Amino acid sequence: MQRVAILVDVQNVYYTTRQAFGRHFDYNAFWAQASAGREVVAAHAYAVDRGDDKQRQFQNILRAIGFEVKLKPYIQRRDGSAKGDWDVGIALDAIELAERVDRLVLVSGDGDFALLVQRVGQRFAVPVEVYGVARLSAEALVRAASPFIAIDAPLLLAARPAQPSR
Repeated sequence: MQRVAILVDVQNVYYTTRQAFGRHFDYNAFWAQASAGREVVAAHAYAVDRGDDKQRQFQNILRAIGFEVKLKPYIQRRDGSAKGDWDVGIALDAIELAERVDRLVLVSGDGDFALLVQRVGQRFAVPVEVYGVARLSAEALVRAASPFIAIDAPLLLAARPAQPSR
């Protein structure tokens, strides 16, 4: 049975699926697809913690699916910009896990991960399967992936019906 590690850039998948489809990523459908016939050695969901109840509920759903939720505090800078980037943490975990698995699964369209995907393949001979929104994923990441899997309808939650106007 193929051993896999799953790494999910929660912020990236949230914003790209919302922008492209106006819908949310279906983590249950993704888990079923990514883990089918495989042994999941590790599954990490990297998120920014704003500390609100709705977010805590979402994090508990991720844990119930099987993810270890890694949180970084949301930082609001004086100039109004925000920080909450997990790129280095994801890269470090990918390198550490590559020695223990047959395949990495990365959920992100962030082009900063293209070099990571290439290095994991070269150094550890471990393919990296990348899930991302096709039109919002960096071309370099798409090319580096083994393979790139487009997030589309089967991996999205159903759209909520419009509420009738009163």
